[in-house]
Amino acid sequence: MKQMAIISPLVLAACGTAPAPDVARFAPQYDGVETSLLDGDLVQFSVTMQGARTADDVAAYADCAAAQYALIRGYGFARHLRTNIDEKGGAWTADAVYTISPTLPRGLETIDAEVVVANCAENGIPTV
Repeated sequence: MKQMAIISPLVLAACGTAPAPDVARFAPQYDGVETSLLDGDLVQFSVTMQGARTADDVAAYADCAAAQYALIRGYGFARHLRTNIDEKGGAWTADAVYTISPTLPRGLETIDAEVVVANCAENGIPTV
């Protein structure tokens, strides 16, 4: 004789997934970009924002500015040289320097301007 198990609907309900904990919604405020041409293809970007989760959010904002600037100048690429990031009372700033060029520059931290600008638009990060 076969035994059949009867499972209570309450037991099955307990096996479901638990509700996700409240996660703070990411709602950054991008406060602007200042651009300074330092020398020929060397460009400095100062960006400010509120509500960044980490320094990576501020660095991404600087990358977006650099990529758009390269396109505006008729170049297709940028190479990141350095970024200094600071946070005080929830206000984040980045001072970043890039070179821009018409061809893929040598180095590890290169940016394909068209690809980066498209990603920025997709992620809601403004450019210059």
